[in-house]
Amino acid sequence: MLIPAAIVGAIIAVSVVSLSSFSSPNLALQSNNSGNSSGETARQSSLSITSLVQKGSHVKGDIDAPVTLIEFADFQCPFCGRFARQTAPIIESEYIGTGKVNMVFKHLALRGSDSISASIASQCAGDQGKFWEYHDILYENQGAENSGWASRDNLKRFASDIGLDRASFDSCLDSNKYSKLVQEDIQLARDLGLTGTPTFVVAYNDGSEPQAIVGAQPADAFRKVLDDKLGDLET
Repeated sequence: MLIPAAIVGAIIAVSVVSLSSFSSPNLALQSNNSGNSSGETARQSSLSITSLVQKGSHVKGDIDAPVTLIEFADFQCPFCGRFARQTAPIIESEYIGTGKVNMVFKHLALRGSDSISASIASQCAGDQGKFWEYHDILYENQGAENSGWASRDNLKRFASDIGLDRASFDSCLDSNKYSKLVQEDIQLARDLGLTGTPTFVVAYNDGSEPQAIVGAQPADAFRKVLDDKLGDLET
């Protein structure tokens, strides 16, 4: 069953939703034809940790962790910033740092050219092994949407702030090296029926049994889904 776009948009706008609304493992991630096994297989493959890494996504934590938390986000999204600053550190401490879960970032840059540029810039930072450091400094400096805080000049300044080689970074950003990757991430989200940010997909590391969490939910909402996934492995 697909969640209608209007409903998802309303959920994102207020960032409040009952977890029970998203407790079905395949909610928002099923094809319209539930009997289409080839479509199910393709979707599972696209969400496997192996495929995500091959497509250029960055992973936090043990790549062999049994469960993967995939975040679809926009660096200009205020609720994404709230998650990064308030909830992500809890998840990192309890699940990622303990080797139970790994986390993958996917770009769902929907808020204009500065969002696209910020996504490209983060991938450029990844070329120097500092994707997550750059991810963090973007959210630490997040301002009002399309206010200029994520201008290309500022993106380059952030690169200097975390010690990146500026010549290499500037060349990568100015050439829009990762524009195609960002667009492919956006298309993947659309293929999954995801329409707003942040949206999270929790799946086993082979991409199976994906479950959506929509919005910047509190830590307990993530604990519920992650613990259920981990618990199923023990039964």
